[in-house]
Amino acid sequence: MSEQMDDAFYDRADEHIHLSNDQISGDIGRGKVSASMMYATARFNAWVSASGLKTAENMADSKEEIVSYFVEQYQKMLEENIDDYISHFEEYMFFDEQ
Repeated sequence: MSEQMDDAFYDRADEHIHLSNDQISGDIGRGKVSASMMYATARFNAWVSASGLKTAENMADSKEEIVSYFVEQYQKMLEENIDDYISHFEEYMFFDEQ
């Protein structure tokens, strides 16, 4: 993950999170917004991957490597964030009560 990080890494991530939070409403819950965000991320990453290749055949040949890379990165990021929530659960989940 470190090769992707720069000074604005977390700022960009926070912008996506704020957009997703803004989409949550009475009839559109967190689960639906999460699914849309994951789909958008998958779609964008497919485009990023295709942008670095010359042909559809190159992409087909690289599919397993592409998928493995993004799955591995997502798993690392998810585990890191779950660990963070475990360590700060009361602070993150009950901040309105303080």
